[in-house]
Amino acid sequence: MKEFLALLLCFGILIADAAAAQTGANCAQRDQVVAQLTKNHGETRQAVGLSAGQIIELYANNETGSWSIIATRATGLSCLVAAGRAFEATAMLPGTPA
Repeated sequence: MKEFLALLLCFGILIADAAAAQTGANCAQRDQVVAQLTKNHGETRQAVGLSAGQIIELYANNETGSWSIIATRATGLSCLVAAGRAFEATAMLPGTPA
C-alpha cells in the first residue's frame, strides 16, 4: 500500500508546481479545502509528503472511491491538483514488486 500511495504522491508532485501557481477557484486556505473535501466527499487524509517546499496530501473516501490531491504552500494556501474516482487502498505483500 505504501508503494501505491507513494506513486499517487509522485503524480501530485509532478503537477503541484503548476497548480500551486494558480490562485483561482481551485485554491483556498488549507482548513477550508480540507473542510470541503470532508463535507462534500467524505474524504480523509491517506498520505502526505513534501515536494519543493510544499506539502502534498492525498485524501480519499474508501467507501465511494473518490480521491483528491492537494498542494499546500507555507502560507497555508492549498490548491487542488488532481481528483478522481475508483480509489483503492491496496496492501502490498512483503517482497512483492510494486
